[in-house]
Amino acid sequence: MSMRAGIDRSTQRGMALIASLLLLVVVTILALSMFRSFGVEEKIAGNVREKQRALHAAESAQQYAERWLASNATFGTGCTALLNANLNQGQICSAPLVNNNDHSKIVTLPWPGVGVTYNPAKADGTLMLNVAAAGTAQDTYYAVPQFYIYDVGPSADGTGELYQIDALGYGSNPNAVAIVESTYVVGTGVTDHGQL
Repeated sequence: MSMRAGIDRSTQRGMALIASLLLLVVVTILALSMFRSFGVEEKIAGNVREKQRALHAAESAQQYAERWLASNATFGTGCTALLNANLNQGQICSAPLVNNNDHSKIVTLPWPGVGVTYNPAKADGTLMLNVAAAGTAQDTYYAVPQFYIYDVGPSADGTGELYQIDALGYGSNPNAVAIVESTYVVGTGVTDHGQL
C-alpha cells in the first residue's frame, strides 16, 4: 500500500509543474500585451498633445488677426507676399485663399507664400513659440503660425465691413496641424483702444 501512494504522489508533482508552467506562460502573455497597450496609449496622448499645441498656435494667430483688423481695417490688395506681423506688417486681401488653377479652397499645406506670419511675444519681448529648422524637438513648433484676411464685402446690415480670417498653426511636426476660420465684422465708427 505504501508503494501505490508513492506512485500517485510523483504523478501529482508532474501535473503541478505543468500547471505552473502554463500559468507562467499566461501571465507573461498578459504582461507583454499590457506593456504594448501602454505604448499605444502613450502615442495617442502624444498625438492629442500635438493637436492641442497646433490648435492653440492657430488660435493665437487668429486672435491677433482680429485685433490687428480692428485697428487697421483698410481695403486690401492681391496679397502676393508673405508678411511678418512681428515686424508690424499686415495685409487685407481682396481675393479668398484659393488655388490658382481651379479657384477652390486651398487644402494643401503649407499655404503658398501669402498671408502673414505671427509669433506671439512674451512679456519680456522674446518670442513665445520656438521654431526649429527641423521641427523635431518636442518643445519646438514646426513652423510659425500664419493668417490670411480676406475682405468679403459690406456686412448684411450695411453698418460695417465683413472679413474672413483663416489661421494655420503647427505642432512639432508637419502632420500636427490645425486650421481655424472666423468671420469678423468691423463696424464703421468703431475704434479699438486695446494694445496689440
